[in-house]
Amino acid sequence: MMKIDGEALLKKLPAVRGRLEANAPLADLTWFRAGGAAEVLFAPADEEDLSAFLKAKPDDVPVYVIGVGSNLLVRDGGVPGVVIRLGRPFMDMALESENRIRTGTAALDVRVARFAAEHSIDSLTFLRGIPGSIGGALRMNGGAYGGETKDVLVEARGFDVKGNLHVLSNADMKYSYRHCGAAEDLIFTSALLQGKPGVQYDILAAMDKITESREATQPIKSRTGGSTFKNPPGHKSWQLIDAAGMRGFNIGPAKVSELHCNFLINEGGATGTQIEELGETVRARVKANSGVTLEWEIKRIGIALDGTV
Repeated sequence: MMKIDGEALLKKLPAVRGRLEANAPLADLTWFRAGGAAEVLFAPADEEDLSAFLKAKPDDVPVYVIGVGSNLLVRDGGVPGVVIRLGRPFMDMALESENRIRTGTAALDVRVARFAAEHSIDSLTFLRGIPGSIGGALRMNGGAYGGETKDVLVEARGFDVKGNLHVLSNADMKYSYRHCGAAEDLIFTSALLQGKPGVQYDILAAMDKITESREATQPIKSRTGGSTFKNPPGHKSWQLIDAAGMRGFNIGPAKVSELHCNFLINEGGATGTQIEELGETVRARVKANSGVTLEWEIKRIGIALDGTV
């Protein structure tokens, strides 16, 4: 069985100006409130700190990046290697010319939407409907309420696993539905977003409608990871799940939401194992009922308690 040993790994890692923590619990950093620990958790002080760490760390030490944990399921055996979490130093936003906003990738999508509204910038309103941070939106072409990241991204800035800086254009990101074709090892640190002139009152009204819709149709006050499965071509995942009789189905305190059945929720005390098992059970039932295979939209990282990845 594979086990993590943060203290031993910590001794192999270079010094940083940010924070390194061995055997750091991750459950409280995810919206599911479930899962194991990071072997080592790294919070960089800034881009330079991140780059220097990546250049100096041993090549055989894997790294994973997490944002605010809204679209993440951590397995109970923990995450081997270094988990990088970009915090406050990567939350800054700035207004640029031609209705553009430059934002750190740790900034919440909703904060960017509000910042745009404050400056009467339209086209970024859809971000109000995405639970998570800009980094996650970049990595999965996050979208909601008629908008997608690919519609507004000018460029993204990030570092590869060797610490080298890359600046990617919209085309370089190779976006498709809920997918980014950029290299998996890129750690995005900022993005330049393009809006258009708008009327502040209308923008705020549109954001209010998104808020009302989410509260009425999604279990946003529950411990959930957001939309669990991608919509297959020509289908809506929630309809397939409902037709398979899975609305309200549970494995212990892990439950398919009765309000919106493409959401899995932790009713209290669910393990990462139970949540993942529930998701796989849903996939199997949908496949048996409709012949359609659901693909996970939620990112799953780490190792199971039995040591499998």
